[in-house]
Amino acid sequence: MKPSRLLLSWVAALLMIGMVLGVLQALQIDLPASLLSINWGLLLALLALAALDASRLKRLPTVRIKRQMPGSLALGRWGHVQLKVEHDFTAPLNIRIFDHVPQGMGFEHLPLDVELQPGQYSRISYRLRPLKRGRFSFEQCEVNVPSPLGLWSGKRLLSVIDQTRVYPDFARLYGGELLAVDNWLSQLGVRQRQRRGQGLEFHQLREFREGDSLRQIDWKATARQRTPIAREYEDEKDQQIIFMLDCGRQMRSQDGQLSHFDHALNACLLLSYVALRQGDAVGLSTFACDHPRYLSPVKGSGQLTVLLNAVYDLESTQRPADYQAAVNQLLARQKRRALVVLVTNLRDEDDELLAAVERVSKKHRVLITSLREQVLDTLRLTPAQTLPEALVYCGTVSYLNERAERHERLEAHGVHVVDVRPAELGADLVNRYLGWKKSATL
Repeated sequence: MKPSRLLLSWVAALLMIGMVLGVLQALQIDLPASLLSINWGLLLALLALAALDASRLKRLPTVRIKRQMPGSLALGRWGHVQLKVEHDFTAPLNIRIFDHVPQGMGFEHLPLDVELQPGQYSRISYRLRPLKRGRFSFEQCEVNVPSPLGLWSGKRLLSVIDQTRVYPDFARLYGGELLAVDNWLSQLGVRQRQRRGQGLEFHQLREFREGDSLRQIDWKATARQRTPIAREYEDEKDQQIIFMLDCGRQMRSQDGQLSHFDHALNACLLLSYVALRQGDAVGLSTFACDHPRYLSPVKGSGQLTVLLNAVYDLESTQRPADYQAAVNQLLARQKRRALVVLVTNLRDEDDELLAAVERVSKKHRVLITSLREQVLDTLRLTPAQTLPEALVYCGTVSYLNERAERHERLEAHGVHVVDVRPAELGADLVNRYLGWKKSATL
């Protein structure tokens, strides 16, 4: 409980009057003797009134608040939180509410002022913007209630517990971008269609037709039906894609509002969506993190939800990338041939990567995505007019040349490398996947 501006103003005014009267009395200026008594009487009356008002404030009933918020939020996207305020006040009352937003979230329109009417509840809302992924817990709401005479303001902390999850910024793809991807797939003609006859997966039984192979005849069904029955097959759809996601220190660079790690997650989810729509299976393997995670490749639209729940609280660490250990984990679990998409940032200490990739390439097809910092392209294109700028430019060009040489060494061993800025990774991966899919080289 703290004094309001009204109480402080009255106390300050009466004290100031008392000081002026005291100074005038010290200067032996004739004043009515009752003035000083009246001033002190008013001050004592105000203090008594303030004590009574404080007592009444403590007896006021406590408001009840229910928080209504989404069970999940998208990283960097604004969402709305609604507060339902119930009370037992018998007279209109203006209160101020501040919701204790957990660290790692931005907000707007807090604190909130609301006028409570007798016998009615109120609904108010504010905007919330997650700044990082993970699970967040809301525990308290702070309510400031004025006293009946407005001389005090009482702060009350209410326990209002709620939780929400912040997922990678995949929500934006459910709008126009995913629709654009679907239209893109249709225009490219990469959506798989059934090929009648010599496929890989059994589809159905039907009557034998001219042009069918004798190998397609199902003799048991033919004997039962007393007419030639053939097996019909379709192309195999469940090709497998597995992401090897580097969670180490090399993915902690920041480009714009998102880190390289968050850009990588968004790109993996976008490619997963496209691949699952094509009937392929998608899995995940993480390394250089506190608790490595592995998801076996599974097809079906439900796998996208499984992937989201597996990575929403995944964070990058300060650990170096141990490619040999990551490859050992993958080879021990992934037996069937797959497209392995390694998402990392190749730097000087990555000489061991070639040996690790060669082991994987014996059984799987490997695609390495190397994220390039946006600042490198900016510095390379910035004119150098002073000596410090020239030194920065030369250092940048030298680093980019060494980076290109590392990529060329990998490509010389038959490993596909994508060198791309983080924001462009999703589109580049989808392009590469669709190109291989259409040419039947996946």
